[in-house]
Amino acid sequence: MGAYAAAYERSIADPTRFWGLAARDIRWLVPPDRVLDDGAPPFYRWFTGGELNTCDNALDRHVEEGRGDQAALIYDSPVTGTKRSYTFRELTALVARFAGALRAQGVDRGDRVIIYLPMVPEAVVAMLACARLGAVHSVVFGGFAAPELAVRIDDARPKAIVSASCGIEGGRIVPYKPLLDKALELARHKVERCVIRQREQLHADLVRPRDVEWDEAIAGAEAAECVPVAATDPLYILYTSGTTGRPKGVVRDNGGHAVALRWSMENVYGVGPGDVFWAASDVGWVVGHSYIVYAPLLTGCTTVLYEGKPVGTPDAGAFWRVAAEHRVKALFAAPTAIRAIKKEDPEGALLAGHDLSALDTLFLAGERTDPDTYRWATRVLDRPVVDHWWQTETGWPIVANLRGLEPMPIKAGSPSVPVPGYDVRVLGPDGGPVPPGADGDIALRLPLPPGTLPTLWQDDERFVESYLTRHPGHYLTGDGGHVDEDGYVWVMGRTDDVINVAGHRLSTGTMEEVIAAHPAVAECAVIGVHDALKGQVPRGLVVLKSGVLAEPDELAAELVRMVRDQVGPVAALKEITIVAALPKTRSGKILRGVMRGIADGQEVTVPSTIEDPAVLDGLRAVLRPPARD
Repeated sequence: MGAYAAAYERSIADPTRFWGLAARDIRWLVPPDRVLDDGAPPFYRWFTGGELNTCDNALDRHVEEGRGDQAALIYDSPVTGTKRSYTFRELTALVARFAGALRAQGVDRGDRVIIYLPMVPEAVVAMLACARLGAVHSVVFGGFAAPELAVRIDDARPKAIVSASCGIEGGRIVPYKPLLDKALELARHKVERCVIRQREQLHADLVRPRDVEWDEAIAGAEAAECVPVAATDPLYILYTSGTTGRPKGVVRDNGGHAVALRWSMENVYGVGPGDVFWAASDVGWVVGHSYIVYAPLLTGCTTVLYEGKPVGTPDAGAFWRVAAEHRVKALFAAPTAIRAIKKEDPEGALLAGHDLSALDTLFLAGERTDPDTYRWATRVLDRPVVDHWWQTETGWPIVANLRGLEPMPIKAGSPSVPVPGYDVRVLGPDGGPVPPGADGDIALRLPLPPGTLPTLWQDDERFVESYLTRHPGHYLTGDGGHVDEDGYVWVMGRTDDVINVAGHRLSTGTMEEVIAAHPAVAECAVIGVHDALKGQVPRGLVVLKSGVLAEPDELAAELVRMVRDQVGPVAALKEITIVAALPKTRSGKILRGVMRGIADGQEVTVPSTIEDPAVLDGLRAVLRPPARD
């Protein structure tokens, strides 16, 4: 039995022993008296009775154990021309000082603090300062619209908000303070204090005495010590994107989160203390929480905070410049970022001159990695490109190719195998398991491992209704797919991206895979639209690579033939349209559901996370509703 198979079997058969051993890598102030508390299913708790402090594990212990002079955080901002490195000792002192500033503003253990900041060091400092105090942070993506921020304020009921005068999107300055002021006006909950980081690109007007500048707040603050919290106490709330009405606040606890993320760094990502890790995401998303801030610092790694884009800051070689300059060992990005780079630099010419000898692996997650993107990145980088799959709710990978535990053969299009701790099942409509190769609902048998959501913020009933009802005893991921004969999981997309054509259930992801393989295609989306005869039929939308000159009708016909040849006539894909861009969220997920609603003539709610609303506006004519009799 290989290392992976042995570890996986132990984690499922005896999770208490497996995670009890993993917990030894965490510094406990009071050791837990139970590893897994399963006394009130479906609500499970990890490491009950234990006390720790997440900030202590991320910062203080490394200083005490000899890493004080190692870089903890590297800030690289091409949009401002700024680069700065903070050692563990410097970052610890800065976090302790800002924790003292928050305490002086009335923040205490258990209080909530909303963090509404761009990709600046203060975002990391504020998160860790909350953890140091035992306060609960809720990071809201910088630049979120005021109404969306307001509903999060009303749900979390924060004691304070930490924000900035502005963010910078490419070359555009986005004023944050007017958005914050409007949100505070809309919210029913009244916030007592706002700490504002003034940036030199834009100075914000303050509302005194509610608002205080960052520099003022820390000027007279005393360094705060780490406050012990229960392992089961919440560390943060992260609201899922694209919600309407009251948002779903995913809760992350302190103990299970620290244990799982620490374990994942060495076993999934193959990095350890002293290595440089870069997650090219945003602190507003779960990737930013887990793999910009917490997991690397819990492990004693150096983490990179990048304020820029994969293209345009200044060009499609930006990622390679950052990785080379900071000697990054593992880079984690979204497939859409790699597709953007591929579209602008299809031959990888901008890799020239960048020394990537330190880079071992490119990890991709956030949406399905199509085989063409995988093959392109593998070719130009000449090193492993590893897809893996997880969710905001889980906080760390569900399915991965575990580079530190036992690297496995890579299958293009599959994120590989279940990660130890996750009992992955593929279930049919009747709730029973389906045979290998057959598509179904991907579900996780309870209990979920440490680090996953124990519930939703102040809404146990909604937690059960949203995730645990369809298949009792299982967590419903909302994704569909199958497991092959080798045990590899194939995630084909959200279950609402499975369409029913004349009684045949078809995955749009399968059709997208065929289309994306064409050398002229940069990215694509296939959606199912209403058809009076067949129930649904697929429609394709395609973005071409830069510099491609093709006659749209001829290329569309060629792509239709490819799908027919490789998926079969049952796919019924007859309409493909060449478009300038696809609508996406800021984290890179294509808004297939919104496009499908427009195509079906429905009233749709455009999520606040959309990156460029103008893209969707431009597609409305293309996605015109079908003619009705």
